[in-house]
Amino acid sequence: LKKNDHIIIIIPGVPHPSSGGSEGLFQKDRDPSSLHYRPIHSLPDVCPKEPTGEAARGLCEGPSVVADQHRWTVYNSKVNLPAALNDPRLAKRESDFFTKTWGLDFAETEVTPSFYLPNITKEHFGPYLQETAQREKIHERCKNICSNKDELDAVSSITNNHDKSRTELEQVPKIFMKPDFALDDPTTFNAVLPWSHFNSAGGKSSRDMASSRLLQEKLSHYLDVVEVSIARQISLRSEAFFHAMSSQHELQDRLTETARAVAVLRGRTAAIERIMCEGPLRALRQALTRSNCARLHNKLKLMAAVHQSQPTVQLLLSTSEFVGALELIATTKEVLQLELQGIHSFRHLGSQLCEMEKLIDKMMVEDFSMYSRSDLSRSLEDDGQVMEKDRLESLVFGLLRQRKLDFLDIYSDEMILAAKSIVTQSVFDSVSQIEEIDTDIVTKLADQMRLMTFPQWFELLKSVFENFILFLKRIKATLSVVRNVVLEALDSNQKSRLLERAAAVGLTEAPGTPLNQEEAELAYLTHEGLFISDALNDALSRMDGCGSDSASGTTESSSSREHVNTTESSEDMMPSDLELGRVANNIQELLYTASDVSHDRCVKVLMARAKDGSLERLSSAEFVFLSQAVEGFVRDTEKLCCRRSVSLRGALQSQANRFVHRFHEERKTKLSLLLDNERWKQAEVPAEFQDLVNSIADGRITLPERKPQGTEERKPSDYLHIDGQKYAVVGTVLLLIRIFLEYCQCVNDIPSISTDMLTRLSDLLKHFNSRSCQLVLGAGALQVVGLKTITTKNLALASRCLQLVVHYIPVIRAHFETKLTPKQYSVLRHFDHITKDYNDHITEISTKLMAIMDSLFEKVLSKYEVKAPMPSACFRNVCKQMAKMHEALYELLPEEQTQMLFLRINASFKMHLKKQLARLGVHHDGGPQHGLVTVDVAFYTENVQSLRALEKLDLNMAEIWEQKR
Repeated sequence: LKKNDHIIIIIPGVPHPSSGGSEGLFQKDRDPSSLHYRPIHSLPDVCPKEPTGEAARGLCEGPSVVADQHRWTVYNSKVNLPAALNDPRLAKRESDFFTKTWGLDFAETEVTPSFYLPNITKEHFGPYLQETAQREKIHERCKNICSNKDELDAVSSITNNHDKSRTELEQVPKIFMKPDFALDDPTTFNAVLPWSHFNSAGGKSSRDMASSRLLQEKLSHYLDVVEVSIARQISLRSEAFFHAMSSQHELQDRLTETARAVAVLRGRTAAIERIMCEGPLRALRQALTRSNCARLHNKLKLMAAVHQSQPTVQLLLSTSEFVGALELIATTKEVLQLELQGIHSFRHLGSQLCEMEKLIDKMMVEDFSMYSRSDLSRSLEDDGQVMEKDRLESLVFGLLRQRKLDFLDIYSDEMILAAKSIVTQSVFDSVSQIEEIDTDIVTKLADQMRLMTFPQWFELLKSVFENFILFLKRIKATLSVVRNVVLEALDSNQKSRLLERAAAVGLTEAPGTPLNQEEAELAYLTHEGLFISDALNDALSRMDGCGSDSASGTTESSSSREHVNTTESSEDMMPSDLELGRVANNIQELLYTASDVSHDRCVKVLMARAKDGSLERLSSAEFVFLSQAVEGFVRDTEKLCCRRSVSLRGALQSQANRFVHRFHEERKTKLSLLLDNERWKQAEVPAEFQDLVNSIADGRITLPERKPQGTEERKPSDYLHIDGQKYAVVGTVLLLIRIFLEYCQCVNDIPSISTDMLTRLSDLLKHFNSRSCQLVLGAGALQVVGLKTITTKNLALASRCLQLVVHYIPVIRAHFETKLTPKQYSVLRHFDHITKDYNDHITEISTKLMAIMDSLFEKVLSKYEVKAPMPSACFRNVCKQMAKMHEALYELLPEEQTQMLFLRINASFKMHLKKQLARLGVHHDGGPQHGLVTVDVAFYTENVQSLRALEKLDLNMAEIWEQKR
């Protein structure tokens, strides 16, 4: 037998195909003596010689059983791929075995060749083929030498013996062939030994003895058949048994040699380990143990610091350091989660810290509420500095950190309560100084304010305004501190994001150095502690010991990661930029709310006074003072809070409307009384009214200041001189001028009521026009005043008064136009309508004067007769009446109007004279009657032109004659 030869065992009892026949043709075995067996080969050598060449390199590249005993290798593989794919439990083979877990690209991805397996080529089988080539030739030669006949005979002999042994074995009952045959089973025992044949009642008989002997012989026969079959089988396989035994001995010898070689190898390995490895490995272990001890010491110190966190938090809370306490709790929770996770003694610390954090939230809210209450309720006379600014900043930052963004609502509620208390305290202080008000009887603040006189109440209102200005300044200063904290938090968030991006860029540009495989394996094998990752890091540090730069870069990277993690955790705690922006907007809105609340409380004070109509009964000067005070307060709050609150202005406007209504009704009633008592006679003009119209002419549309008593008194004049014209007026018109100046003065003082005041003034002027028309043209003065008749002088005086009012309407219009906005100019059209109504009224008076003379001419000329003496009595009467008319009008009306009026009177006279002459049949023929008429006309012309301002009047008396056709 040669080394590496294989053993071929042929089992005689198993059919096998012949080498020369067709596949599937089997023949019986031949006689064992005629079988030809091949030479017995020994088993392969368990410990072959060390290979050389490429085979040696291929084996060396594979995993080592000794060196890689603690690492996973291909020798640990237990499942092959066909077994995984051909799972008998699946009804259908999975077509997506590779892609269902690793994705659709897995099947198409090129598999990277494993560096653990060498690339096998045909050259690797060259030495094996060369070694087995000689044996293959011998094998082929032996196959050709063996004859087919001998093989067939051998097969036939084996088949015959097999059939014979099978026939004999079939005689043995099947029960003896069962695998579970056991005589201790009662059923099997009774089937093999039927004891029922031997247990007769009469004892043992000869029949029983015969049956027992027969059974014994039968069993002996069965035993012989089996033994013979076994012997035959053993004889057929004796050579194979002997060969196996010899191979077993040889295998034992080789195993003995192998064990001896392994013992020697282990001895050498132990010596190498003792001499070359134990010292360095001990040094590595000790260094690692020292590092682990240092880490453990740091962990213990960290645990001690964490253990002291609760007392420290309580100490910080006792000094109201909420931000420091929250920072400590956050840091402790982070340490528990990252460094001390799984520590049994700290298993409840996390929940305790969460409860403390909730408690701190409640404490901060309560403390902020107390701070707001104390800050807003302290005396307004204190300085404008923010109370305990550091405490406020700490509270606001802590509330922002805990995302308690509704803390401004607390401040708003306290602000409303403080505003109410400001009004209450101001009223209390004012009432306490007034002895007339008994606070025990009158308990309500509104009732107490209504019992005050206007000066007392006005001083109270100014005090309230001053207190609210101080109140708003304090609120603005406090909210400025809060806004600064919010802006600092917003700026901190932005800086944190910049640092995070910078750290991310640094980590991307300086990635970690890849770990050497051998060093990592060595660290894994020699590490005995719990921190295996630390051992790998130490191995990395030892590998890069010569390059300190890379080590420092790794340290900086780790510290950068820690800083980024800390920044991220802090940023997660703080609100986002959007939320902080909303808080900043809410702060500004809160300042607006403070302004609105202050205005609302002032409105309460104003309405409490106005409830019984006290403000409506104010004089214009008092209401002006009130309006100026309110406007000043509104301007101050608008400048302070950048908010235009409308509630106080609206309340003032409402009171102003009521004031305007009362103001107008009083003046309208006064004017009505004056008109009803007016006798329509020319009044003297006091010097103060002349000064009044002079100031109007100078552009001062205001009431003049009252001069102190004792000044030199000037005599009144008969006329009112305006722009070179004389106006004969009645006393009502003089007062009307002063009244509309009061309207203008009120508009100057209260610009917000301009449109309403303009409407009321228009109504007043319309009322004067209509009432004067009723009294004069309508002859209402006859019943109201008791005049006997409405004379031409009354009519002329009324006309002149109307002309005076028309003169001042453009002045009033221009004044109101300066107080109105361009959108309000449409209300100025009222003055156009009023001017038209006044001019129409003046025209009607002129018409009335014409009507008087016209009726006179018609009455007198109807009796005219052309006869001597001349001038006739009719013309004498006409000239007398015209002289009276001129005398009544000349001192009242201007010359131009007088001339125009007499031209119209002359035209009327000529018309009636012409009709009478035509009726009398007097013609322009130079006859006697014509001469008489000419004398009368000359007398009429001479008398009319002798009147003042009518000298140059062209009477054109030729029109009395009818033109000849």
